[in-house]
Parts: sequence; C-alpha cells; structure tokens
Amino acid sequence: MLGYVKVDKGELKVREYDTYTGYYCGICKSIGKRYGQLPRMVLSYDAAFLGVILAALGDSPDEIKMEQCIAHHIQKKPVIRNDAIDYAADVMLILAWYKLADDVADEGKVSARAAMTGFRGVHKKLYAKYPQLCSDMERLLAELSELEKAKCDSLDRVADSFSQIMRIIFSEGVKRLYGPDDKRAEVLGKIGYHMGKWIYLVDAIDDMEDNLKTGSYNPLFYRFGFDSSVESIAQFKERILDNLSFNLFQYLAVISQALEELEFKRYKGIIENVIYFGLNHQTRLMIYGPEATTHTDMRGENDESI
Repeated sequence: MLGYVKVDKGELKVREYDTYTGYYCGICKSIGKRYGQLPRMVLSYDAAFLGVILAALGDSPDEIKMEQCIAHHIQKKPVIRNDAIDYAADVMLILAWYKLADDVADEGKVSARAAMTGFRGVHKKLYAKYPQLCSDMERLLAELSELEKAKCDSLDRVADSFSQIMRIIFSEGVKRLYGPDDKRAEVLGKIGYHMGKWIYLVDAIDDMEDNLKTGSYNPLFYRFGFDSSVESIAQFKERILDNLSFNLFQYLAVISQALEELEFKRYKGIIENVIYFGLNHQTRLMIYGPEATTHTDMRGENDESI
C-alpha cells in the first residue's frame, strides 16, 4: 500500500469522514502506544481503509476518545481503537520494513539504512507475532525483485507478486479477527488481490518520469517498448492510454463485484466511497491529469489483464 487508496472527501458525509479520520488517527496512536514514536512516520490512509473494511464485517463497538496529538495539539480529534486498527497498523509497519530493505538493496539509500536501524526492534516483534505473513511477504517480494532485475516485460507477472501480498493481508485480517474458517476471507482476498493489481499499475504510471531520470525499472517501459530517443513520456503515455484505462477500470470493476458479495454491519458508505469514488478519481487523475474529476460507477464490468 503506497498512499493511493483514499476517500473522496467531497462525496462523503461529515460523520463518515470523522469516522475515517478517526481510524487514521487510531492507527497512528496504536503504533505510538505499542512501538514508539519513530514508526508513526510511515502512516498512510491505505491502512485506514484496511482497518475500516475489516471492522465493517463485525459489529463490536469501537472505543472512541477525543484526543490531542503532535499534529493537532490544540483541537482534540476523535481517535478510534479496535483490533482491526491494530492489525492494519501492524501490516503497515511490516510493509514499511520491507520497503526500506528494498531501498537499501537496490539503491543503497543511507536514509533507508538509518531508518531500518530504528525499525529493527519493531520488526522483530512483528515477525514473532506474524511469522507466516512475514515469511510469505519475504518470498513474494524476493520474486518481485528478481523479475524487476530481469527487466520482465509482462506486467501481469510482476504485478502478481505484489497482488498476492495484498491478497494475503486482506484474507489474513479476516481470519485473525473472525476465525480461521471464516468464508469471507476468500472474498476479502479477492478484493486485496485486484487492489494490488490496481496499486501496482497506478504506481508504475506515477513513477514514469522519476524512473526515466534514475534508470530504474518500470514495467510499462518494457511492456510497451518505450524508447526515449523517439518519444517523450507524455507521448508514450498517450500511446498506451487506452490500455492503461481499460485495465485500471477493469480491476476496479472486479473489486466492486466482490464487494457486493459481502454484508457489512457498518461503514458501508465509507467503503463504497473509497471504491466507487476515491479509487475511480485517483485512476482518472493518473491517466488524464488534474482536470479529470468525473466519477464513474464501475460495478458490473469484467476483468481483463494487459
């Protein structure tokens, strides 16, 4: 999860937005209370969505308190606490650790190496708590790293490793919160998998300019044969626009179809806002630019991969 999974605030009720930010603040507080202040630096709204969708499957009451923090030291804000929030916080820290490790391995970033030193004790605790989850992440990220080093030209193949991580994160959350035999884990896993596909492709689009400057791997360059001597990034993006648009919206369609298989006890408005408006808006923003503001409901379409 890289910061692309967001609500569309303009389409959200005030009460729902307060709940969503309460989850965000709850994750921040959860990290600070259990792991210290440094790990809170990796906080992302992606984790808030994970916490909301997992909590929405049950009806256990949230613990809500009005609290202050460093970012909001004058006005108190609602802070929500529950088991789903703790799980989302843990997962975010695990992903952050492996992202730092990847930055050190690929680019030798001094800042990433320093951050890993501060995170080492936290990661040991998380590995002890989630040994299988961490092991699966390591294996899949290693597969992804090898494909990227080999300059793989199959977008589906490289995206699959990250998507499998997302599938495991979502399905494991259901099993931990509601029991290992809960059948909803499969549906959440499907949502996580296709959200992983969407995130990986959106991130590839977002990173094209930077990847061209640094010479870093970008799957789109190899899938569609980008040659900087004959076309600019803008021209390349225009050339592959139909492919990008078709696939991104198809991923969202599969997510929306899976969503309809679930019965949410609460927070349905927030979840539907993220899927039908937030992700849709982010998709149009990445493809067409800031002027793209039209929302489209993607329910009822089928998936097809590049």
